Amino acid sequence: PAMEGEQRAEEAAEQLRRYRRDPGGWSGCRSTGEVAVSWRPSAEFAGNLYRGEGILPGSPRDVWECIKPVAGGLRTKWDQNVKDFEVIEALSDTVSVCRTTTPSAFMRIISPREFVDVVVMKQYEDGTMLSAATNVEHPLCPPRSDFVRGFNYPCGCLCIPVPGEPDKTQLLTFFQTDLGGYLPQTVVDSFFPSSISGFYSNLTKAVKALKA
Repeated sequence: PAMEGEQRAEEAAEQLRRYRRDPGGWSGCRSTGEVAVSWRPSAEFAGNLYRGEGILPGSPRDVWECIKPVAGGLRTKWDQNVKDFEVIEALSDTVSVCRTTTPSAFMRIISPREFVDVVVMKQYEDGTMLSAATNVEHPLCPPRSDFVRGFNYPCGCLCIPVPGEPDKTQLLTFFQTDLGGYLPQTVVDSFFPSSISGFYSNLTKAVKALKA
């Protein structure tokens, strides 16, 4: 039911705002010129919650244009972890159920995955734009034999204006994903930090290309 989906999406957005305000318990695990990645144990499942934080060379609107979760959006073009993104059902103007498929990764140790999520987009008074997602079941998306079904727990991105710097955006991302299947924990633990730094690096290029 749409109401339930919208409520799950709103809760995921709230959860992201809580993660943003809650500085405790994070351990740094990777840092590049573009992003600092840290993690702490997830409260949602038996894995980790990852946080990426970096400043991107574009206005919040430009960055949002590259990452917003819409059908035919730019993200499938630059994000190497997103092969296909489709909207299964729009529940409202800002909430939809989406299916994302990912290519094999990590030298093919991680086979292609699919994720079905309810996704919400929001804009706040301070100009911050947020997209949040969490896993959901949908009758039009039964599990498929050619993909391993993974599960996202409250995750997403916040594009935050940088005061006095209209052409810069602080991008805060949270990822907590159960990749499903039978993967060694060591693979999972090394996959996410490298995947997040790749996300920031590819997004930086996409934002520059958009402005060019």
